[in-house]
Amino acid sequence: MLTQLSIRDVVLIEKLDLAFPPGLTVLTGETGAGKSILLDSLGLALGERASASLVRAGCEQASVSACFEITPTHPLHTLLNEQGIVLDDVREPVLLRRVVTTDGRSRAYINDQPVAVSLLRRAATLLVEIQGQHEQMGLADQATHLDLLDAFGVAPALRGRTGGAYRKWIEATAELAAARAEMENAAREEDWLRQAVEDLGTLAPQEDEEAHLAGLRQALQQGERRAEAISAALADLSPRDRRAPGPASALRNASRALQRLLPAPTDLNPDAIGADEQAAAQEALNALERAEEALAEAESLLSRLASDAQAEPRLLEQTEERLFALRAEARKHGVSVPELPGLLAAFTDRLAALDSGNVRIETLEKTVAETRAAFEAVALELTGAREKAARRLEQAVMAELKPLKLERARFIVSLVPLEAEAWNARGKEQASFLIAANPGQPPGPLAKVASGGELSRLMLALKVVLAGRSAIPTLVFDEVDSGVGGATASAIGERLYTVGRSVQVLVVTHSPQVAARGDAHLRISKSVSKGRTETHAAPLDAQARREEIARMLSGDTITPAARAAADSLLKGD
Repeated sequence: MLTQLSIRDVVLIEKLDLAFPPGLTVLTGETGAGKSILLDSLGLALGERASASLVRAGCEQASVSACFEITPTHPLHTLLNEQGIVLDDVREPVLLRRVVTTDGRSRAYINDQPVAVSLLRRAATLLVEIQGQHEQMGLADQATHLDLLDAFGVAPALRGRTGGAYRKWIEATAELAAARAEMENAAREEDWLRQAVEDLGTLAPQEDEEAHLAGLRQALQQGERRAEAISAALADLSPRDRRAPGPASALRNASRALQRLLPAPTDLNPDAIGADEQAAAQEALNALERAEEALAEAESLLSRLASDAQAEPRLLEQTEERLFALRAEARKHGVSVPELPGLLAAFTDRLAALDSGNVRIETLEKTVAETRAAFEAVALELTGAREKAARRLEQAVMAELKPLKLERARFIVSLVPLEAEAWNARGKEQASFLIAANPGQPPGPLAKVASGGELSRLMLALKVVLAGRSAIPTLVFDEVDSGVGGATASAIGERLYTVGRSVQVLVVTHSPQVAARGDAHLRISKSVSKGRTETHAAPLDAQARREEIARMLSGDTITPAARAAADSLLKGD
């Protein structure tokens, strides 16, 4: 509910801070005192059109703040959360604030966070309904009528079943549409798809095959390099060209040369060397023999290595061909090599879907038909419940119209079937509250047929019947008693009081009968100080209320009879 309203520099209001209790609060004052300014200020905070004319003369800007307390489950929490405005506590008050400057520009805030005026207005529609001579918010909006009718006389479980059946139907319909689209896409690319499956199937990529082939290729390349090195070493030890001297031949030639220097015992070679030289030559010859043996051993070892490290050029070639083929196929489809087996499976499934698509679509079509029939059945039940609720609502509202001087009016709840394309989770029809203000007059929408005063009273009748069934916690009535008096004004006051037991009600009134029923009373007045006119609002205690109601009864001159009549009204006599 609205707990506080703070106004700064709005037209005739310099500074005004008002607190509002629960129940019915009446606002009274002489004509021209500024009651409309108060409502304009509230409207500004609720997101209504801003105007530079609202700024008090001599001031740079006007501002209005409206503070609301809401329940933890109020719909406003959802709206604020969607917009990233999170309350620290669900019981935290919500502050709507608006600032307008002399150039007509305005700024809007929710809990001191800047927001668009459109969001401020959306938040306000969840908090306040205004019913007045020139403007109606809430019940005059046809979009609210179906929910109000359901809240009045339809079981929530029935609405829940309808919504659930509708969602199942919509989900089945969406699945069918997706299946048809998938099949159409697959059919358009069938030739390409079959060729891709054939190519991939021929290639038959295996899981982790790329890593295995890359490792094998590296190992084969390393083996080939080892074989080439060993072969080169053997070639140096044993040249294929017999005319080219090799190390073994060189060692043998050196040995034969030294042997000529060492004569046999019977040899009388005159070139024979001396004994000391012979010993050195023999030692060299022995070394050459050892080198020859070592060389033979090295050649033997290298031959074994060459046998063990034989190059496999054909296997390397086959490995590289397979690896390069896999990578080329992956590039063609824009995937990595490890994804090729999955791609083949996906393509195969799509081909299978083509082959079995008609069967699946037939199954889904059957599901759509079944879920639609289920929705239509429960929606028909809901329609029947709404028709019964509509008749009861009509009777209840009609019973309220006579005391409100609308006995000649007819209130009608119209249920209009929707085209199948417009069916929704709320059913197969829309509801409209219609009024025929006079006999012989065709019924029409509330806001178009009834006059301002009639519409306000009609809205009051509806609020009495629908009390407590709306999530909006605050109602504002602007001169709902305009043009009536006596018993009708008393009836209006009684009904405003009744509605005030369920929600907070603010009413601007000139009727003492209405003012007497208030739980709280604010008097709007105007004064002139230092050549400037100012509007004020003050809460009245019991004695001040008596005087104000007496003034409303008798005018400027308050008589004892007026005070006695005021006492009678306040007592409810």
